[in-house]
Amino acid sequence: MNLALVVGATLAVAVGVFAHVVGYDRDRSFYAAVLTVVGSMYVLFAVMGGGNGLKLEIAFFALFAALAAIGFRRSLWFVAAGLALHGLFDLLRHDYLAAPGAPDWWPAFCGAYDVVAAAGLAWLIIRRGRRNAR
Repeated sequence: MNLALVVGATLAVAVGVFAHVVGYDRDRSFYAAVLTVVGSMYVLFAVMGGGNGLKLEIAFFALFAALAAIGFRRSLWFVAAGLALHGLFDLLRHDYLAAPGAPDWWPAFCGAYDVVAAAGLAWLIIRRGRRNAR
């Protein structure tokens, strides 16, 4: 099994449990902030890669930041969907779109993290009831 996948998924569980125990996830901004940060990483990688593809990466970041903002304001389901979408983006993009500056292990690591975080947020939304997710 791919070590990056295992570490990404395990870290997502650990961060999610920690955030839950400490109470960070009681604030609806927590997972929206996570989505905003993970959505920004390819901008950093583009800069590390000499600026190649920077405009495109900023556009992708804007999409994920918008999902985070909409989810924060309207329904956390948008944030969960954004995390899942970013995970799929991570896992599939390197077959179709180069990411100069990104480490080879990043897509598997971040993709696994995002998908597990999305599942954890979905579980929280369902557990707390849909009324509290809006």
